[in-house]
Amino acid sequence: MTARLATVTSLAFAIAVPAFAAGPDTSASQTDVIAPAVAPAPTRPQLVFTLRGGVAASPEYFGSDEYAVGPDLGFRFNYLSLRNGRSLGNPDPWADSMGLTFGGSFRFIQERDTDDFDELAGLDDIDAAVELGASVRYGTEYFAAFGEVRRGFGGHEGWVGEVGADAILRPTDRLQLTFGPRVFFGDDTYTDTYFGITADEASAALPAYDPEGGMVSAGIEFGARYQINDLWGLEGAVTWEKYTDDAADSPIVDQGEDEQWGIRFGVTRVFSIGG
Repeated sequence: MTARLATVTSLAFAIAVPAFAAGPDTSASQTDVIAPAVAPAPTRPQLVFTLRGGVAASPEYFGSDEYAVGPDLGFRFNYLSLRNGRSLGNPDPWADSMGLTFGGSFRFIQERDTDDFDELAGLDDIDAAVELGASVRYGTEYFAAFGEVRRGFGGHEGWVGEVGADAILRPTDRLQLTFGPRVFFGDDTYTDTYFGITADEASAALPAYDPEGGMVSAGIEFGARYQINDLWGLEGAVTWEKYTDDAADSPIVDQGEDEQWGIRFGVTRVFSIGG
């Protein structure tokens, strides 16, 4: 989408007003009257963002060997311009950010209700969690690398981080494919919440376990994006990750699966406010 900038061009017209007087020695005089210039209209603020809605399949909980299908929602900030002329991002929502850029990071983790899983009998329930943080990305036409850090609220209150990179392919001017590695980290609070077992929760099937923070998983992601028109698009991704270090040794993962798959597919819509 190309942002349109409306301009107002002002024209000044000179008006000649002749003055006549009687007598042979009187000559004509001229007075120029200039219309004031019209000031350019101020630029209106503009916000451009993209929303995604669709479906996703993912493990029932971290370490589960069963999968559930649910809604998939996403938000991507594209562009913001202010009245003072400053701007952030690119007004074309389909263009990739080049060079070094900064942004936000968000993840939602659903609750874990142990009553729904016989294999987790005796463990405490975990409330749903929201992770909020920041991200940094460096992109070129055919390669991008990123890092994210977030703090949890609700179900866990630890710190997590993720780093990754993508090779970028463009088979057509409307289709973009990405493929690259991912590494996920969590602190002690995070790993204790989702992979730890306290003495009060312990049983013969799930003995007490106190994991340390560090690398939690490593994997890859394959993504695709197709632009239908200026406003609508399709977007999807397939992810694979394998738990590592203390997360992989958790009894919760041992009775389940240490390799986790995920898939999502949705429709995207570009919104432009102002401008």
